[in-house]
Amino acid sequence: MKRIIILSSMLLLGICAGHAQKFALIDMEYILKNIPAYEMTNEQLSQVSKKWQNEIDALQQEAQNMYKTYQSDLVFLSAEMKSKREEEIVKKEQEAQDLKRKYFGPEGELYKKRESLMKPIQDEIYNAVKEISEDKGYQMVMDRASSMNIIFASPKIDISNEVLIKMGYSK
Repeated sequence: MKRIIILSSMLLLGICAGHAQKFALIDMEYILKNIPAYEMTNEQLSQVSKKWQNEIDALQQEAQNMYKTYQSDLVFLSAEMKSKREEEIVKKEQEAQDLKRKYFGPEGELYKKRESLMKPIQDEIYNAVKEISEDKGYQMVMDRASSMNIIFASPKIDISNEVLIKMGYSK
């Protein structure tokens, strides 16, 4: 009985070893830093973001100025005028918040612009990784830049440079 269990275990180990899976790693940050289009896209997004932030800052400054004027005129205003000015200030502050949400919110203009500019680059990287994986028989390719669970990985399985070469950015 012991012989049958030992023989079955050895046979099972042999089968598992024969079907070993191949893994590879990429470093997405490294790849992106070596793609000029990515740097240009980041610069473009940064400029648009600054422009939009300046618009929001101007509205917030205007609301702040309105509040300061309101504070200085407070003793001279009637109750009706006070409430009217307060409403104007609140409206201006709300306008700034709405604009901020429109530009920088979860589904805002910046998010949409980033997605439209980055998608072609990400697709190109994905296609290069997929081709390399199919050619070399990798069952899984992980991104070491985004995975905090990878403590150590052999540089031999990092295919980041191969991905760059496949995309035409030889390193």
